[in-house]
Amino acid sequence: MRRLSAALAVAAVALAAGCGSGGGDAASGQNGQDGQPVKLRFLSLAWQKESIEANKQIVAEWNTANPKIQVEYVQGSWDNVNDQLVTSFEAGDPPDVIHDDSPALSSFASRGFLLDLTGKVPAELKSDIPQAAWDTVTFSGGRSGQGVYGVPFLQESQVLIANKKLLDGAGVRVPTPGSPWTWDEFADVAKKLTKKGAYGVAWPMKSPVNKMLNLALNFGGTFFDTQDGKTTVKVGPQEREVLQRVHDQLYADKSADPSALGMGTADPLPGFFAGKYAILPAGVYLRQQVAEQAPSGFEWVTLPPLKGVTSQQGAVSQTLSVAADSEHPDEALKFIAFFLNGPNQAKLAKGDWLLPTSTTAAKDPALTTEDNGWDVATASAKDLVVAPFLKVNGYDEWKSKVATPAMQEYFADKISLDELATRLVEEGNKVLERYTR
Repeated sequence: MRRLSAALAVAAVALAAGCGSGGGDAASGQNGQDGQPVKLRFLSLAWQKESIEANKQIVAEWNTANPKIQVEYVQGSWDNVNDQLVTSFEAGDPPDVIHDDSPALSSFASRGFLLDLTGKVPAELKSDIPQAAWDTVTFSGGRSGQGVYGVPFLQESQVLIANKKLLDGAGVRVPTPGSPWTWDEFADVAKKLTKKGAYGVAWPMKSPVNKMLNLALNFGGTFFDTQDGKTTVKVGPQEREVLQRVHDQLYADKSADPSALGMGTADPLPGFFAGKYAILPAGVYLRQQVAEQAPSGFEWVTLPPLKGVTSQQGAVSQTLSVAADSEHPDEALKFIAFFLNGPNQAKLAKGDWLLPTSTTAAKDPALTTEDNGWDVATASAKDLVVAPFLKVNGYDEWKSKVATPAMQEYFADKISLDELATRLVEEGNKVLERYTR
């Protein structure tokens, strides 16, 4: 998931200030000590205005309806949450309910910081979320072995955001969720949309790795192979497909702008609005900035994910977990079940411009309207599966020290695809080996 900076002040003391009020009958939800309500602390990483409002509204509704179980909203930030959580976990005083993302859960679970939720999630919530999403929060290594260490509730897919006027002018077929563009069609369209001074597509590659690995599943590419508990890197024909196709757009077709390579996801937007790029491959959340920043009269559309052999994409999830040291785990789970019910997930997804895991939420009219491409974005959730790298110990180091610089050199046309594959495998395996000793 993206780690976007939010202008939110977060102090470590907020996390270490205590999680509950002790005593009480957790199973029945009775008052705590001295007849006082059970108190839970909920660390939220919501950062957008609409999302923060939705979070606080849901908490307020819970508190009104549950006077014996009161939840305190604690504002956190993606910028430093994991360091702060480690501090509070080690002090034995973490928040009861923790908002994070699934890549962070494996380490916390292996250290015994998170409660294994296996068999504890209410049936209605469990059945409302597809197994593919539960796979993103299932890890080995906790106190009870493999377990479920969070409830997944928001995900991201890669879609295409396009200039409608340029599409119409080129007379190209507009894809639908039921009939998406293949990668071959996308290449042809990008060439048709490339004119003097304008490119069919911009690929911002400041952070290329997760994007390329998630899209590689279109052709069955996983990049990692685990045998007998040991994970190694593999870059075969399936893993090479998307890498080669993007490189071809840059240097063979010349339908993609090489100057966009050093950009972050939102950096091409001024050029997009000016007609310099016709199509932006991006996460669904970018629709918000397009909607808010587009000049008056600018027409844009959200197009469904591309199709290779399949339309599958890798995904991670935003999650809610329960601290293993929480004195009120049952109450915490009751709150989570309320917070992530269908109607509430729809509010949270709308606020973050992301996709709910809840199948009930996905049917909400707010998430199926054509406005701002919500119908296309929501439909893309059906093809999300667990990102293969999510289960790889050492992935973060491989990504930062090996894959990011190597892919950047490849897309800058400084090394060949064979050289890229060799570096990813040989240097990567040296990194991963340290995590399996």
